Amino acid sequence: MNRNVVITGLGAVTPIGNTAPAFWQALLAGRSGIGPITRFDPSRISTRIAGEIKNFKPEPFMDPKDARRADLFVQYAAAAAQEAIQDAGLDKTPPEPDRAGAIVGTGIGGISTLETQHRNMLEKGPSRISPFFIPMMIANMASGFISIRWKLKGPNLATVSACSSGANAIGDALDAIRENRADVMVAGGAEATLTELCFAGFSSMKAMSTRNDEPERASRPFDRDRDGFVMGEGAGIVILEEENYARKRGARIYARLVGYGLTADAYHITAPDPEGDGAARAMAAALEDGGLRPEDVGYINAHGTSTPLNDKTETAAVKTVFGAQARRLALGSTKSMTGHLLGAAGGIELVATVYAVREGILPPTINYEHSDPECDLDCVPNEARRATIQAALSNSLGFGGHNVTLAVRRFD
Repeated sequence: MNRNVVITGLGAVTPIGNTAPAFWQALLAGRSGIGPITRFDPSRISTRIAGEIKNFKPEPFMDPKDARRADLFVQYAAAAAQEAIQDAGLDKTPPEPDRAGAIVGTGIGGISTLETQHRNMLEKGPSRISPFFIPMMIANMASGFISIRWKLKGPNLATVSACSSGANAIGDALDAIRENRADVMVAGGAEATLTELCFAGFSSMKAMSTRNDEPERASRPFDRDRDGFVMGEGAGIVILEEENYARKRGARIYARLVGYGLTADAYHITAPDPEGDGAARAMAAALEDGGLRPEDVGYINAHGTSTPLNDKTETAAVKTVFGAQARRLALGSTKSMTGHLLGAAGGIELVATVYAVREGILPPTINYEHSDPECDLDCVPNEARRATIQAALSNSLGFGGHNVTLAVRRFD
């Protein structure tokens, strides 16, 4: 059975825009969402900047009582899912409940709830722990809430693979439709990790940028002077549908989702394979799965974290897979503007990739000032660029050696 999959809805909550169109326009403008942390007092931590969500209220997306019982990462997921569902028109033509599902990834889940309740335990004792502590904290609650809210009774689960979680969720949703377990899937990632404990942990790893005096210039993928990633928060959700199902209901189609590659480095708990082997195999697998040749690909939304190791190994991996074509394609990183949304990164970056393919515009990698001989591919430096492309990849690489690549093809 030939079951092609198309993307019909987009939703995003990001440090540079709380809807998918606002996010896209901010990307094209090269706008940074990085600034001083206001969520907590970061004075004791070496990194004091982040990509915070601004002006977010959960009430338009959740009943106020539900919002009080939901961790922030679930609230972000609920907002992005509602936008994507409405964008696809599924609120007006809902799918058969048994043939629709939700898969939403998160790297860390309800960490702010965990910190708050642990503090209550230490200061006030076990009797003051909220009865909603566990359902607020667990990683599957974003997909669970979306399923309950929209009556989706098909495949429903959470993926947890660090910074690959959102991309894994979308790839697994793609497979659910191709394997005839669903006709419609709500998929993506959500994360809300701007907490003191998370920052202290990543800071102790020396993984984050300490360019505190220049927050808007701190995330600088592929630049020679990059010194670490900048943490962000938010959610990115897409609607996937079996193509004939989408056509029959008259859905507007953004693009085709054609390929899914996933591999493991089997190398180290945090560092990537120095040769980029796992990332290369993930890209090659996505190309094969999508029936694409290297010369079909004009753009890769890179994992591009702005860390010394990631950027050069990802560059090496692209050269391995694409050969001479590597010099002709663009390898850009939208994390230069949003920061790194961890488990949500794959979701919002697929949204950006879909827009790039559909609109024929490549978002820039901002803050690119100094060339690095180990990162010598075209990163679309500093300004958006018009380019008609037939296919694009989106890479997500996570701690533990998880590598995921999604392949998107233009829909004509």
